[in-house]
Amino acid sequence: MGYMDIVPFGGWDRCGRLVAGPIELFVTLDVGPRIMRFGTIGGPNLLANYSRHAGLTGGESYRSYGGHRLWAGPEDAELTYVADNEPVSISEGDGWVNFTTAEGSHPVKKSISIFPDADYERFFLIHTLTNGGDEPLTLAPWAITVVAPGGECLFPRPPFKPHTEELLPAGPLVTWHYTDMADPRWTWGSRVVRLRQDQTAETPQKAGAYVPQGYAAYHLEGNLFFKRFSAIPGAPYPDFGCNFETFTRHDMLEVESLGALVTLQPGESASHREAWYLETGVELPEDDEALYEYLERLASSHPLE
Repeated sequence: MGYMDIVPFGGWDRCGRLVAGPIELFVTLDVGPRIMRFGTIGGPNLLANYSRHAGLTGGESYRSYGGHRLWAGPEDAELTYVADNEPVSISEGDGWVNFTTAEGSHPVKKSISIFPDADYERFFLIHTLTNGGDEPLTLAPWAITVVAPGGECLFPRPPFKPHTEELLPAGPLVTWHYTDMADPRWTWGSRVVRLRQDQTAETPQKAGAYVPQGYAAYHLEGNLFFKRFSAIPGAPYPDFGCNFETFTRHDMLEVESLGALVTLQPGESASHREAWYLETGVELPEDDEALYEYLERLASSHPLE
């Protein structure tokens, strides 16, 4: 096809390979839409893949293939956990490649559109949910990147303002029933929150926040996956106002961004944008303030648009 090559990967015969300068991204065509590889050309894959599901297609049971997926939030047993086990449809135009779920009985239709920007060595992604049913649906696009184990997720606290300048709260920091803030995988810095992935851990961890800066990162063996996403003040984000969440267990970690909640009438759609960057040879500062300044410099040169 015009903008991508078709190659085998991860047990599937057909995957779309997109390239932006030195980085590449593989999308399954036999199931999904799922992005199953992201990394430098010939380098390590920063996304988690599950060998138990490699190459599988068909069936009605939900499978955790790994990689990057689009869900409908807030998390719900019927609305969220929809099997994506059939081939996707593909269309291209103006540099974008669109990957859309197969036609089925479920009312939520999903599409991930990807633009490889070789000039700036980045990928733009637009995640779209469409109400294909007969009744209104209230949901939020939820972009979930399952990254390979062994690294560390980073997201900034809201910009500091002294009490004498700002009396109102900066934004939510949300926990789940199983969140243990004393777990050693967490570092609750004054400027940056860090969550380490530990393959020996016995319990999962999760937290969410409203991140007004609109970025988060994952650092693994010198590679820094830097994700940009929108932050709309006052928008009705899910989960008590989160536009960002992170989850980890023994075999992976998730870097998640969320769009605002919207009620879709039949035939209407909602979209959520991300931009993906990859820095190599990165050694992160240990000092919290220095780390925050480093991430802020990246954000200033790595825009969402």
